[in-house]
Amino acid sequence: MDPHEPVPDLAAAEHPEAGHGAEAGGPEVQAPEAVVAPEEASRLAAAVAALRPRRRPLADLVGSMFRLAIERSHTRVAIVGLAFLGVFGAISGKLIYRAAFPGKGLNEHAVAAAATTTIRPDIVDRNGEVLATDIRTVSVFAEPGNIYDVDEAVELLTAVLPTLDAGDLRKKIEDKKEWLKRRGKTDPGFIWVKRELTPKQQAEVHRLGIPGIGFLPDHKRVYPNGVAAAHIIGATNLDNIGIAGIEKYIDTQGNKALNEFGFVAKQTDLKPVQLSLDLRAQFAVRDELAWGIEHFKAKAGASMILDVTTGEVIALVSMPDFDPNDPKDALSPDRINRMNVGVYEMGSTFKAMTLAMALESGKFNVNSTFDTRGGVLNWGRQKIHEYHGTNRVITMPEVFTHSSNIGSAKMALGVGVPGHKAFLKKMGLLDRLRTELPESAAPIIPPRWTEINTITIAFGHGLAVAPLQASAAVAAIANGGFLMTPTFLKTTPDAAMEKATRVLRSDTSEAMRFIMRLNAVEGSAKKASIPLYYVGGKTGTAEKVINGRYVKNRLFTTFMAAAPMNNPKYLFVTLMDEPQGLPESGGYATAAWNSGVVTGRVIERVAPILGLPPQFEPPVKPFPLMVKLGAYHADKVDGR
Repeated sequence: MDPHEPVPDLAAAEHPEAGHGAEAGGPEVQAPEAVVAPEEASRLAAAVAALRPRRRPLADLVGSMFRLAIERSHTRVAIVGLAFLGVFGAISGKLIYRAAFPGKGLNEHAVAAAATTTIRPDIVDRNGEVLATDIRTVSVFAEPGNIYDVDEAVELLTAVLPTLDAGDLRKKIEDKKEWLKRRGKTDPGFIWVKRELTPKQQAEVHRLGIPGIGFLPDHKRVYPNGVAAAHIIGATNLDNIGIAGIEKYIDTQGNKALNEFGFVAKQTDLKPVQLSLDLRAQFAVRDELAWGIEHFKAKAGASMILDVTTGEVIALVSMPDFDPNDPKDALSPDRINRMNVGVYEMGSTFKAMTLAMALESGKFNVNSTFDTRGGVLNWGRQKIHEYHGTNRVITMPEVFTHSSNIGSAKMALGVGVPGHKAFLKKMGLLDRLRTELPESAAPIIPPRWTEINTITIAFGHGLAVAPLQASAAVAAIANGGFLMTPTFLKTTPDAAMEKATRVLRSDTSEAMRFIMRLNAVEGSAKKASIPLYYVGGKTGTAEKVINGRYVKNRLFTTFMAAAPMNNPKYLFVTLMDEPQGLPESGGYATAAWNSGVVTGRVIERVAPILGLPPQFEPPVKPFPLMVKLGAYHADKVDGR
């Protein structure tokens, strides 16, 4: 519409008679019907729209929310969605803040409640038998600010909970009340009275009706088999947090975080942790070890079964042990896990390493000979003596069966100090062994490794290692040459081989299996040579070091045996701390007479449990390479 054009008389346009009736003084005549061109109608409509007052946008928006027109519903949905997004965003932000800063804004009650709700998975053996589980319980607490008569409260509580120390409880309540008063605190405060009540105790405390006394839900860890596998399972504290063994390992795998973030509501939300242990074998091994410690009057002992094809620990006992249901005794220094935490000179069992090293080096073979005449090896100011001297030239297998210190020393010197150190490093004997158990010990290595160190280490003195890592090295000798880190979790041969490292040639392994079997036929391993199981092994006796000096009558004895030697499945290990000589042993306290005897009893008892089949006929040609090479006495161990 042209802005300079006069605005038409809209009233006249809509009602033409308005300007021509009686009021105009003219005669009443019928006005002809107005005829408006389409262009003029469009212009008129635009003019009308321009003169109408515009509604405010907010009013239009609010009004549209109450209209039923389908085309406007998306606006309402968008607004509601934005509202929900804001609410949930605020909640999420608060949760993230609490997770990042758990101490902020939490009172003592909330902290205590969080501590009591840690839920742990069951621990089971390889067959599904429960070794550790949670039970629901409650703990009783006090709010000192709400307790008006402290003496009465203490008297009533100690009457139904006699294990409480009245003086200690009174002091905790009064100290907390005083602390709250000094700081002007308005909250009632919080202290624990007693954790893990029985249902009967809870009912008795509840009946007292003491103001300021309440309960929080709790979880108690129980071990239905008591001392069985205590050193492997470990224990938890009052807050159900693992403090040792597999229990501590579980928390390092994220169990505590799952609880803190609220992903665990009940125990069935967690998958049980399945160990490699066989509870049946565990009980049998403990029985035999307990008998051995008592019979041979030893200070302590340990025994283990290791699956050489997977590295799984099938049973492990260290005595004295403790009951994880009451783990206070675990802190005693004499209750350490001697297989994993103690480090010892392993004596002549180390000769298995020396012979394997000599064969692997290529400088010696199974028919190599060593001159031991005279019974003494002079090295500078040091004199190396034989324990069972032959005073003649002996073969490599005879070095093992006669446990010759001189023969072992000459092999190690032939390989040399660098080669000796490199071999022991490859076998995992110079580094701390890491398993699922948090507790472990580093080997004690000579600070300056010279030829005399190589000589003594060759026959098991001068290098102290954990028996578990020495066992892993012997298992590699027996299983064809594959070093596997021992594991306490159930696994499979295929999974184990993926992580294994080849450290020996297969022919070296065959030669060592032959020599170990020969030692059970005519050497020091006869005590563990149980018929039908084709056992092979090695003894080890070491003098203990007291105040920097070796003491001849304080012995540490070891026995390692594998079965069946034609195709080894299990390695059996026993060690005893300061066993005593008996009349039946002629007063001897060396390994064959104690650790060897216990190992034989273990094999005889657990072989049927583990499904190790007896061999009613000797295996045919178990060591074909040894026969081909004409090894010493190969005919004695080669079957038919």
